[in-house]
Amino acid sequence: MTAIDDLPPLREAIRRHSLLAKKSLGQNFLLDLNLTARIARAGGPLDGITVVEIGPGPGGLTRTLIARGAARVIAIERDRRALAALGEIAAHYPGRLTIIEGDALETDWRAPASLMSRATASGLVPSPPPRGEGLGVAGGRTALPQLPAPPPQPSPARGEGEEAATASATALRGPRGMKENVVRIIANLPYNIATALLVRWLEVEPWPPWYDSLVLMFQREVAERITAAPGSKQYGRLAVLAGWRTEARIMFDVAPSAFVPPPKVTSSVVRLVPRAATPPCSSVTLERVSAAAFGQRRKMLRQSLRALGDPRPILAAAGIDPTARAEEVTVEGFVALANALDANLASTAGAIANPSGTN
Repeated sequence: MTAIDDLPPLREAIRRHSLLAKKSLGQNFLLDLNLTARIARAGGPLDGITVVEIGPGPGGLTRTLIARGAARVIAIERDRRALAALGEIAAHYPGRLTIIEGDALETDWRAPASLMSRATASGLVPSPPPRGEGLGVAGGRTALPQLPAPPPQPSPARGEGEEAATASATALRGPRGMKENVVRIIANLPYNIATALLVRWLEVEPWPPWYDSLVLMFQREVAERITAAPGSKQYGRLAVLAGWRTEARIMFDVAPSAFVPPPKVTSSVVRLVPRAATPPCSSVTLERVSAAAFGQRRKMLRQSLRALGDPRPILAAAGIDPTARAEEVTVEGFVALANALDANLASTAGAIANPSGTN
């Protein structure tokens, strides 16, 4: 193992701070700094950029990200036991590590400025006060600030929402010398929240998002579902959403023996790069259509889509063969189905509101 800095070995930090991995938190620590360096490099050069990391634990990947050139790392950690070890890293790299104690699932990733405005300096961002005294505590866990969820709406066309995107990215800017607006999410995600977080990052608006790419660790089975192509047994709802908005590929596998404690399955690092332009579509409707189709994946679409109403006009408008099965439909086909469903619902609503056909 190659030393990347003069901080104590990770095993020593774990021992001193009694950081035994908790299954309830989905923790599996990476201690091989050569491997963390490979993960850090998977998304491209780090020089001058901001990295958002989820679940840093004792900080093995965190240390590598900074040592490899990230201008700033913003680490969100739910486990209070890890904060002291992370604080030692922050002290070693003044101004380059911000630790936010909280639950990544409680963050409104559609409005990162609400979170990142707290990440203005190196060191630990204190735990929020109890509910009713500012930021709240949800279910006994520290919660990050949330904004009211906006109503579902179709993805804006390219060029729309640029001010919002710029504001979000501006909130992530750091000290001089940092590449402005370049933000990357790199994380060895806790397995029990990995898919939920990915979906939230893929559904942010406007698009392209405020991050330039995602470099994430998943169980191999999940990684295959994210990158699956039509016609494969792994192809499903997750592949449709990921394929609609990103170019995703598996970078490399990680053996169970690389983790402490070792999981029972092989893991994979996946890189997802946002597409500059995506077909306009409501992510909510796309999820409804793909859920109905893959919920009965062996049935023909004329049967599986009945949960959405009469599927015949929707399939006809989308140009999809009614006898096709979900696994045979491309990502573009699902986008067409979602748009056809929205158009059909709008037409039906209009007819109900104006039954006589008069203005």
